[in-house]
Amino acid sequence: MATQKKLTRAEQKALRPVQILDAAFEEFVRSGFAGTRVEDIADRVGVTKGTVYVYFETKEKLFEAMINHFSVPFQELLAIADRLSGSATDRLISILGLFYEQIPEDRATRELTRLVISEGQRFPDLIDRHHDQFIAPIIAKIDALILEGVASGEFRPIPVEFSDIVVAPILTTTVLRLIFDDRRVPTPNKEAFLRAYFDLLFNGLLAKPH
Repeated sequence: MATQKKLTRAEQKALRPVQILDAAFEEFVRSGFAGTRVEDIADRVGVTKGTVYVYFETKEKLFEAMINHFSVPFQELLAIADRLSGSATDRLISILGLFYEQIPEDRATRELTRLVISEGQRFPDLIDRHHDQFIAPIIAKIDALILEGVASGEFRPIPVEFSDIVVAPILTTTVLRLIFDDRRVPTPNKEAFLRAYFDLLFNGLLAKPH
């Protein structure tokens, strides 16, 4: 069995902020902002409470940094979307498939959604920035793709608000899983869900539905 390389002190120090953010995420998910204690976050990492404050001055700043840290996959999703090619239909299917994998299918993003909902009133400016920086660009990408399809004759003319309807089933699935876990809402079969989702979507969107 290969022995794991021991990290140097400098490497440990470089990893410490991410370790703290990962631990903070678990504690905020478990207890909410008000119920989370910085010492519990420190215990998860194996450091003192003072060490946490070296990197993050307050619990509020730690919460904000944690939200931003766990929102990075949205930026990665957008970067992938920008590299897609093919028809508007093909690209929309790809983007929405990625969106589904990133929200209801990914535990971290599901729980991030829970925190955004539950702590929104406490941190309205943070949540607004989160939306503007991570969510709005994806919605704008979907809007632009639909308009491109309309302009080319691939899609029929649709209301401006159609993108909200497009992503609504994915968000609904996410919320239901957050509320019930797998007690009342069994984890959906991904392929079956996407087939039904795209069937409904494109029979409403395509200029000549299949």
